Amino acid sequence: MEQVRNSKEKIIAVKDLSVTLGEVEVLKDISFEISKGSFTGIIGPNGAGKSTLIKAILGFIDYEGMVVLDGTVGYVPQLSSFNREFPMNVYDFVRLPIRKEKNWKEKVDSILNEVGLEGFGTKLVGKLSGGEFQRAALARALVSKPDILILDEPEAGVDQMGKARFYDLLNSVKEEENITILMVSHDIGLIFEKCDNVMCLNKTLHCHGPTESMSIEDIKKTFGEFDIWIRSDDHYEAEHENREHSGHSKATNDGKKRDENGYNK
Repeated sequence: MEQVRNSKEKIIAVKDLSVTLGEVEVLKDISFEISKGSFTGIIGPNGAGKSTLIKAILGFIDYEGMVVLDGTVGYVPQLSSFNREFPMNVYDFVRLPIRKEKNWKEKVDSILNEVGLEGFGTKLVGKLSGGEFQRAALARALVSKPDILILDEPEAGVDQMGKARFYDLLNSVKEEENITILMVSHDIGLIFEKCDNVMCLNKTLHCHGPTESMSIEDIKKTFGEFDIWIRSDDHYEAEHENREHSGHSKATNDGKKRDENGYNK
């Protein structure tokens, strides 16, 4: 992975990127550029290679092709990858990227306030609600003041209201910090509503551009055997053709208690 400082507009550039895991070609000939200060959402069916693309961009796995990042990167992995049972408070969790800096507490307090966790520093991570932990993970990625924020399904397990709040928080951070955001998500509706650009991925890059220029036909080409249907609130959903549509409402109507951000308690 190459890191440069000579681009005025493009902050991420990927050219002819391919990834093979074992004998399976997961990604093939992916090329795109992302402009500084934009919010780009990556969508695609399960197994499309979305998380693999993120890992390749970050240099976590081997790939063929070229990746250029014109700036520093903050990363929020899937929340299920964190071990929340480890006895660590929020201060220690968030300060990990800057733990060697003398003024870490001032920086951590500032970012906790920005994400709505003021006063949570001494609280154990394992005691946080789902929404609180989501914001703590975001704070950890932002505390080093990165130029680029990359997120891999950070809203998984949250209902529609909680997702919308998180997207609004990301857009607020983007404006305040002048940061570029690249995020994987399964929520097509919010990607189209909240993001500047969308990438449709299914092994290859089927489409990439401003959200207003994309059509339902572009999405259908990406999802293949998946059905794309539109709910009454014009919210795009992707659902496998063999799965009953009634399953979509379970996120808000299954009777489970949720915190203020929509997570199961």
